[in-house]
Amino acid sequence: MAFIHDDVFDSGLDYADTFANAQLDIVSGSDPQGTYSTVNANRLGKKDPIAVNAPSGGVPDGRRVTTEPVTDGSITTGGTATYWAITNGADKVLASGSLNGSVVVTAGNSFTLNSLSITIRDVVAV
Repeated sequence: MAFIHDDVFDSGLDYADTFANAQLDIVSGSDPQGTYSTVNANRLGKKDPIAVNAPSGGVPDGRRVTTEPVTDGSITTGGTATYWAITNGADKVLASGSLNGSVVVTAGNSFTLNSLSITIRDVVAV
């Protein structure tokens, strides 16, 4: 089996840990998949800043960073939230994914979100 040292994984995750302390957005539509303009166009709410913890052991393997749970996110636009995106708050989507289910939100309300995990899995030889 191939091997990559944890420090190599952590370098990528450190970037997310360092630069993601900007915001977590909830968005409507499709997964932004790295497109900041899609987040801007479909943003329904945000938590700013979002705390991202230092890299640790991944589950079930690899390395990961986790966010602190959101207890006080702000809804700015009503709609149906389907995805989350962690951004640097300026021009980059560092990670994104689907919510466990779509949620109808109302402007002026707040939202909560469980801790998120961003994992880089161990390498597999092919």
